[in-house]
Amino acid sequence: MNLPMNIIIGNAISLIAGIFILLSMWVNDEKEAYKHQFLNAFILMISSVFFLSWTGVVTMAIAASRNAFVYKDKFTFNWAIFFVIVSVVVGFAVNTMGIVGILPIIALVQLTLCNYYLKTIKPIKISFIVNSAIYVVYFLAIWDFSSAAIEGITVTVGLISLFKLRYSE
Repeated sequence: MNLPMNIIIGNAISLIAGIFILLSMWVNDEKEAYKHQFLNAFILMISSVFFLSWTGVVTMAIAASRNAFVYKDKFTFNWAIFFVIVSVVVGFAVNTMGIVGILPIIALVQLTLCNYYLKTIKPIKISFIVNSAIYVVYFLAIWDFSSAAIEGITVTVGLISLFKLRYSE
């Protein structure tokens, strides 16, 4: 397959993943949010293959695994440390994109630490918003325009959902 076809296929797959990231921002249940985050990361792992982004494949596999632990209430401090170390070591080992390839590593570490320390929906939503903002830059850099657009929309949906949650109290 050639690069233009890979970009088209990768964008189509990323668009599907985007549905789940949007759902994770919209729901107000922590467990449900992490289920959608898992599905998003798993599908983005597949799309990263088409973008030839090995850092993306690895970081999304790690993110999907971590989100599964969070969803199953098995995410302990030791697992958080394990995922941070694996994210940094393996992420840098497979990075072929220079500074751009570091962005998913930063996003993965940021969300991993937030997954462990944040337990209520408002700060979790804020961590998702920050994470999505990092990914907007990354996706634009690898030409994954559908994911960049979805992540941009996700930031907006997350902010709207956060304000609605805040004012409903």
